[in-house]
Amino acid sequence: MKSLLRPALSLFVLLSVLTGLIYPLAVTGTGQLLFPWQAKGSLLAVHGRPVGSALIGQNFTDPRHFWGRPSATSPQPYNGAASSGSNQGPLNPALTAAVESRIAVLRAADPGNHQPVPVDLVTASASGLDPDISLAAAHYQAARVARARGLPVEQVAALIERQAEWAWLGALGEPRINVLRLNLALDGREVKPLD
Repeated sequence: MKSLLRPALSLFVLLSVLTGLIYPLAVTGTGQLLFPWQAKGSLLAVHGRPVGSALIGQNFTDPRHFWGRPSATSPQPYNGAASSGSNQGPLNPALTAAVESRIAVLRAADPGNHQPVPVDLVTASASGLDPDISLAAAHYQAARVARARGLPVEQVAALIERQAEWAWLGALGEPRINVLRLNLALDGREVKPLD
């Protein structure tokens, strides 16, 4: 029995140290060395003070700002500690009611806008934390934001195009825009990655 117990315990201790200590430290160290900004949460700063992460959406509700994709997290929107989707299927009446309610809010905020509402403005992402919206969703909101700020729509549309992130290598992913970066640029605040 002792001849079996000793190798088993030795292997247990060795694997615990290897997988529970050495491997996590190596991965963390490599991440900090090769991708320091990403490893620290992709934080954005204004005047050296963090204002948010480029990876987690924020709940903008002021008509002077662009609004992001709805969040399904609880107890508050964009709760990074409670990432989750709504898990509601397309035939679920609760999803239909939520989408109709969100469309009503968008229409009330901009009654003159008769464009079709982009789907990403009325449905939550799988994580509930999506920081980006489509260019169509940004352009849909441009007139409301311009009117609320007293700016020409063309100026706001040009800002959207400057802030747009295009498909990687021209083919991978969809064109999108980070709502936090867009709103900070709209406010005239210089955004830098927090080191």
